[in-house]
Amino acid sequence: MHEDFERCVRAVQAKDSRFDGWFFTAVLTTRIYCRPGCPAMPPKPENMTFYPSAAAAQQAGFRACKRCRPDASPGSPEWNVRADLVARAMRLIADGVVDREGVPGLAGRLGYSTRQIERQLLAELGAGPLALARAQRAQTARLLIETSGLAMSDVAFAAGFASIRTFNDTVREVFALTPSELRVRAKPGPRTPVAGSLSLRLPYRAPLCPDNLFGHLAATGVPGVEEWRDGAYRRTLRLPRGHGVVSLRPEADHIACRLSLTDWRDLSLAISRCRWLLDLDADPVAVDDQLRTDPLLAPYVDKAPGRRVPRTVDGAEFAVRVVLGQQVSTAAARTLAGRLVEAHGEAVADAEGGLTHLFPSPEALAALDPEALAMPRSRRATLTGLVAALAHDGIDLGVGADWDRARERLAALPGIGPWSVESIAMRALGDPDAFLPSDLGVRLAARTLGLPATPAALTAHAALWRPWRAYAVQYLWATGDHPINLLPTNGN
Repeated sequence: MHEDFERCVRAVQAKDSRFDGWFFTAVLTTRIYCRPGCPAMPPKPENMTFYPSAAAAQQAGFRACKRCRPDASPGSPEWNVRADLVARAMRLIADGVVDREGVPGLAGRLGYSTRQIERQLLAELGAGPLALARAQRAQTARLLIETSGLAMSDVAFAAGFASIRTFNDTVREVFALTPSELRVRAKPGPRTPVAGSLSLRLPYRAPLCPDNLFGHLAATGVPGVEEWRDGAYRRTLRLPRGHGVVSLRPEADHIACRLSLTDWRDLSLAISRCRWLLDLDADPVAVDDQLRTDPLLAPYVDKAPGRRVPRTVDGAEFAVRVVLGQQVSTAAARTLAGRLVEAHGEAVADAEGGLTHLFPSPEALAALDPEALAMPRSRRATLTGLVAALAHDGIDLGVGADWDRARERLAALPGIGPWSVESIAMRALGDPDAFLPSDLGVRLAARTLGLPATPAALTAHAALWRPWRAYAVQYLWATGDHPINLLPTNGN
């Protein structure tokens, strides 16, 4: 979009926050860059230029606006819609792969050379993977500087910087302030103690309907791993350097997030996974506008706009849970998952609630005795086959996965049919066009709305909803009275 000068100018002049994250406005006279919704007086069009990423603006010598804080804007929704190389690379960069494994690690996960990755990112985003990862580190550093009581040396390493000097230089270059000056300028208030949790706000594009988003997560929560407590969804997180516990609470204009981590170097990754879980980088206006073109669906979109797709923090975990949930009730699936967690999950401490374990890894589940599973023999075989494929055969269900390849490999496993494949594609892989025409809830909703009831006919009709069929599923499910559609109002 940044190449459409007139459209970008109109968005800036209107201070349209819907475009935050889509592009960045650089002001030639002041040498700062802003989000489109910056509340300051818009510059003259002749003094504007536009960049596709904050990293590109930083590389061109522009500093972040101190008023609109463009580094804190929601991420571009484009990376969650597309399945091409650049989009997959951006999702992996947001997931911290460059910080942990370098550019060679990123290229290896994508199956391309480092030169190919760098060339394509530069062509589309004006910055290579190192610059994009650096911009993300700067954003994390600012968050920690302004909201935590961590010493600056701890902030530097928690944000992913290799040295204090690089941290200081980057913060000065990006924000035109030293780290100490950033902390002084921050609004006064209690800061997170070093040994405690970190509280922050997760921005999103309005509107956001929390009902099905949090209702689904709470209603299907695995005992010991997830819970709804005091108006917030809480769960444990398995992270590269340790584990964590997160609390996510819907507020009027943001998601209140509280994180407790055993290693603060996992902070950026934990934030990225929470945003992915709640689908916070979606563009609800574009989604709902397309779904409203169907007169049968439009009234339900107008009633509660901004529905998101509840995702997962761990693709392998969700795939296992899909198999456990085949042809059983939500309550039965929770019970089965809870037994697996108690027997094979890693125990963790939770001072604030009832979380007790991490969901077991595929490697841990690969060692289980199938006969100990209280489920039909055919589903036992499906589960053990899936776990073996996840643990040993390298099926990639992460944020940077090739969607088509993942579907092919899942469908080749015994007992993994179209419903399971598309459920995993929708909530683990994040494909916004994943569709479940054979799902019972979808078929009941279709009948209620006067839509075709057979899977083939419904799929043909759903061409109207593309590329947002996964969001259409959320609206269809919401026509029922199942707890997944309702925001919980009390504790467990």
